Amino acid sequence: MFYEFRQYTIKDGRRKEWVKLMEEVIIPFQVSKGMVVAGSFVDESDEDTYYWMRRFRNEKERERLYKAVYESREWKEEISPRIEPLLDRKKIVVKRIEATPKSVLQ
Repeated sequence: MFYEFRQYTIKDGRRKEWVKLMEEVIIPFQVSKGMVVAGSFVDESDEDTYYWMRRFRNEKERERLYKAVYESREWKEEISPRIEPLLDRKKIVVKRIEATPKSVLQ
């Protein structure tokens, strides 16, 4: 099992709009496709930074879920166009992390 820890830079101080889109549209859509979203976070000291984590059993599951989400008509036609005005895609940072043996996220 591993987690995908994602860090996003939000454009023009629009984090409130971004969080609303994530919590009301993106996360529910991805969960409906089988994704496990382990957490969604804002940075206390940086108004333009947002973090979130997804959990995967293995690489095969990650590939299957990516396909289900990112190759879907709904993602391509309805959700993705709403992301562009809010998110600086060039600054996305994605880390694959594994929980340590005593982590509560096992």
